[in-house]
Amino acid sequence: MHLHTVSAFESLPPTIRNALSVPGAHPFFNTEFLQLLERSGCVSEKNGWRPCHLWIEQDGEATFLLPLYEKTHSWGEFVFDQRWAQAYRQHGLPYYPKWITAIPFTPSVGPRWWVKPGADEAALLRAALAHIAQALNSGRISSWHLLFSSRPPEVDGGVPLLPRHDVQFHWHNQGYRSFEDFLERLKSRRRKNIRRERQKVAEQGVTLECREGVELSAQDWADFYHCYRNTYRVRGQEPYLNEAFFSAIGAARPHQIMMVQAYRAGRLVGAALCFYDATTLYGRHWGAQDDIDCLHFEACFYQGIEFCIRKGLQHFDPGTQGEHKLMRGFEPVQTTSWHWIGHPAFRDAIADYLEREKHEVLRYQEVAGEWLPYKVES
Repeated sequence: MHLHTVSAFESLPPTIRNALSVPGAHPFFNTEFLQLLERSGCVSEKNGWRPCHLWIEQDGEATFLLPLYEKTHSWGEFVFDQRWAQAYRQHGLPYYPKWITAIPFTPSVGPRWWVKPGADEAALLRAALAHIAQALNSGRISSWHLLFSSRPPEVDGGVPLLPRHDVQFHWHNQGYRSFEDFLERLKSRRRKNIRRERQKVAEQGVTLECREGVELSAQDWADFYHCYRNTYRVRGQEPYLNEAFFSAIGAARPHQIMMVQAYRAGRLVGAALCFYDATTLYGRHWGAQDDIDCLHFEACFYQGIEFCIRKGLQHFDPGTQGEHKLMRGFEPVQTTSWHWIGHPAFRDAIADYLEREKHEVLRYQEVAGEWLPYKVES
């Protein structure tokens, strides 16, 4: 068993890149998505994301991949540990660099490592974690963070991973035949409110189109990026992702992309970008040029629900945060990340904090669920 690290996804062996490039692969844990983040410059050492991907070779064959990024900040992760970094600074200790295994800028649960079919996953994970342990023990990094993974690395040996919980709001398809069928499941007040919001958009002269990636032109992507970038700039920020990335991913994986476009007087005034696989729609990016009442709800939520019903998708993950999603039928679901803190005293302190935080998160999820707009089944 031989461990290797590479500083670019495209430097991985063809066996790995081909395995993660098949049609229908996870829309984010795939070669094109991860490779294009680096090629476009969105992920780079200059931006505080230095790729140091770990892969393992056995008997001359690539059998395992663990994407790794060395981070010098905590932006673009959506699992907020800035207070941990502040505590380190107050005690004269460096929190950065740290390593993370995540999909950059994508707070969506999914796979986070690859194992060749038939290989001994537990043994490969032990080897990968031993590599991380060596970096922690040497002081090269302060910590390793496994973000939004669909499961933890289950190995023997007592790896001190600390779970951290959070809540997102997701929609579930209960076999709805149409959007109206979905609305009929809601309490009268919420049903009327959604209809009123959709009507407001129409009354402001806005029409919407839902188009899949194969229907989008280069101009569509340029127009989308103008909206996306404008939404960041009005807040005095620059976006994480650039136009080169969007145009490239649109060409690379068009069969897993859906875009909602909002027009007024023939001009694009807003757009929402989603990705999807066989079961799930992932709402990821939004932008607008004009401030139009209720347009965000229509483009980012209602159009996505209609798409799920039309395509037979079972699940809609519209992104992080937002109690306003509850009133529109999105249920609170728990997400988990895992953290390996190198410093023993800080590990104990953070473990205590996370245990107390867990109870607050569970209580929040319980209370949030009480506000769901669905009729009570008799």
